[in-house]
Amino acid sequence: MTRKPIPRPKKPSPDTRDKLTLYVTLMVSTTLCISVLAMVISFMLGLWAKEVDNAEIFKMISPAFSTLIGGMIGFLSGIKLMQNDDKSKSCKD
Repeated sequence: MTRKPIPRPKKPSPDTRDKLTLYVTLMVSTTLCISVLAMVISFMLGLWAKEVDNAEIFKMISPAFSTLIGGMIGFLSGIKLMQNDDKSKSCKD
């Protein structure tokens, strides 16, 4: 008497759009982390450099820091909102 293997449910494979969204999200997150680390290191180097005025360093880097963080967070939240919007439309259909 032979035993038949128990059928296992197949895992649904993510479609191309989900893969692309994941890739872009990871890429943006990695870029944000690297940029923030570079700016924090430059802040720290500027604090201890004797020939550099601390007020000038903060005056130059602060707007770029705020713009970068705001833009990246806005981009990531936009991706997440679009993902949730697509899922809610497909549930209603």
